[in-house]
Amino acid sequence: MFLLSIGNCRKKSNGYVWLLFTGYYFYASWKPAYLGLIILTTVVNFFAGTSIYKSKRHKKRFLLSALLFNISALFFFKYFDFFSFNLNGILQLAHWQIQLPQFKLLLPLGISFYTLQVIGYLFDVYQGKLKPERHFGIFALFLCFFPQLTAGPIERGGHLLPQLKKLRSFDYAKATSGVKLFTFGLFKKLVIADNLGLVVDRVFDALPQYKGFSLIITMFFYTWQIYADFSGYTDMARGIARMLGIDLLENFNTPYLATSVRDFWRRWHISFSNWLKDYIYIPLGGNRGAVLKIMSNILIVFLISGLWHGAGWNFVVWGLLHGAWI
Repeated sequence: MFLLSIGNCRKKSNGYVWLLFTGYYFYASWKPAYLGLIILTTVVNFFAGTSIYKSKRHKKRFLLSALLFNISALFFFKYFDFFSFNLNGILQLAHWQIQLPQFKLLLPLGISFYTLQVIGYLFDVYQGKLKPERHFGIFALFLCFFPQLTAGPIERGGHLLPQLKKLRSFDYAKATSGVKLFTFGLFKKLVIADNLGLVVDRVFDALPQYKGFSLIITMFFYTWQIYADFSGYTDMARGIARMLGIDLLENFNTPYLATSVRDFWRRWHISFSNWLKDYIYIPLGGNRGAVLKIMSNILIVFLISGLWHGAGWNFVVWGLLHGAWI
């Protein structure tokens, strides 16, 4: 089946081969050894999606096995050292002579994003919302499309896969629109975010030396730095994709004009917010049931959101605060 899928590559969409090669080259430039990880992830999830779709008796088993693989890989590279450090502290307090290892591994490029993207794909196949992609090359490109590989937006299979399979010719209007969007994103990143970052980094690196108004101004600068940096990257990613004739999901919608924390999360990192809603919040029960149940669902979602953003207690607290405010 795998060989047949590879053999059908020539019959599919125009240009996918060089896009896939570009994605793998881009990925390998970060750390060549990790190229094997994303290829293995692609193979496992390609067959998992097909197996989930074909099997009626064991579809849940295939889903859970694939989820275990994906989450384990993410946990090992991103969270193992965090949990190991904290467990070692607890064991030390209990006077146990056991120490878990610390690997200090370099985080694989984009693993937080492509892991969520492929998990969403598997759930869509499991729920019958999407048929599995039968072309291995197109599926590989779905996980390794280089413009959105490192920081999203987190795409849905039903939105991106049909575009990757579509025969495309040069579209002058889309290309010029993409160049403008890319340039705007580059301006936000290089001119706004990076220059604000010079001030922010200097203060954050020597916090005890600064007080009062200086810290207030620094936090204001930091607020705009992270927005210009992240939304600037998203604009560049969407701009490059648009030049190639592909529309990626919108990820920001003037979030600092939000009227509430709930409204903020409808505008900030939209693809991630929608992913949390569709694949965590609603399966937990969403806003159905008793008030305490709804509140616990919200807190669980934002606990996961905090941990996804980073392996540290500050991110846990940050996520729970947002959940509490909502």
